[in-house]
Amino acid sequence: MSDPPWCGERAAPIHVVTPGQSEVHVHHVLHKAEGSVTDSELEAIKVAAPTERANPRTFDIDLRSTLDMLKLINDEDRLIAPAVRAVLPELAKAVDLGVGALLAGRSIHYFGAGSSGRIAVLDAAELVPTYTIDPQQVVAHHAGGVAAFEQAMENVEDDEATGAAEALGLGEGDLAIGLSASGRTPYVAGALRAANAGGAATVLVSSNPLAPLGDQVDVHVAVDTGPEAIAGSTRMKAGTAQKIVLNTFSTAVMIRLGRTYSNLMIDMTATNAKLRGRLLTILEEATGRTQAQCAETLTAAEGDLKVALVCLLADASAGQARIALQTAGGRVRAALAELSTSRKEAS
Repeated sequence: MSDPPWCGERAAPIHVVTPGQSEVHVHHVLHKAEGSVTDSELEAIKVAAPTERANPRTFDIDLRSTLDMLKLINDEDRLIAPAVRAVLPELAKAVDLGVGALLAGRSIHYFGAGSSGRIAVLDAAELVPTYTIDPQQVVAHHAGGVAAFEQAMENVEDDEATGAAEALGLGEGDLAIGLSASGRTPYVAGALRAANAGGAATVLVSSNPLAPLGDQVDVHVAVDTGPEAIAGSTRMKAGTAQKIVLNTFSTAVMIRLGRTYSNLMIDMTATNAKLRGRLLTILEEATGRTQAQCAETLTAAEGDLKVALVCLLADASAGQARIALQTAGGRVRAALAELSTSRKEAS
């Protein structure tokens, strides 16, 4: 049997990343045979982040019954929502930056690797049918691309240059959001630094209050979820927290842009029978009219839910509703106010 590739003459370094500091050389522990693998492939980095610590509450999880094991995991999951609530002031700042970017005709870009990248891709993709936005308004960049979405490619997160290259087009008015549980992922770091150099606003979403990148961005949303049930498995609490943060962020941005009326989606794209039925349900709930009345008005509005909604709420024609919405920038409440004011002036 041949020696494994790390049992040769040369040594590759191990690094430690301590909270708020850059990587520090500690000692050489990995050895490789000549010509086998590169130093970068053997380089080890010890990350000092809360998510990497062993969790004292789950130290015997492997000895528990299946039900007790699930209870331990669920107990950890219960800590996520309060941790997110604690950073809502920072998240509000990020939302305002996102709204400003889209109102100015610029764009929002997510950057992540591994689970973080997949969560980013899901959020950006789901905004298109839910709120009928242009796919270029919110764009997700996942380290390793499509291939890494379908199959884990752990090494791509270390490519800072690729992250920087993918953010090169960002400039003043744009918003770059990096997702990294540890707050030091090189791919994300490269993207945020390049975005900042181009004049874009930057946000970091991490689970490390002392993340190395935290003081290099405009807003740091640090959701302190603590150690994972399984040490270092950031697809668990840290990943769930990122999903909550992005869902909350993008939903709040859409609300601020007038893409809801009350708590109802009014800018959705009805691409199947279920969604077409949802349009009628939304009209019925928002107006109190019958299904037949809603269907008739929706047809007259050529399937435009906002136009139909304004028609029913203001007793206006489709033409009047469309003009009011254009004047109001697509916001239903503002369009209703516009029609009310016009009628008062005319009377």
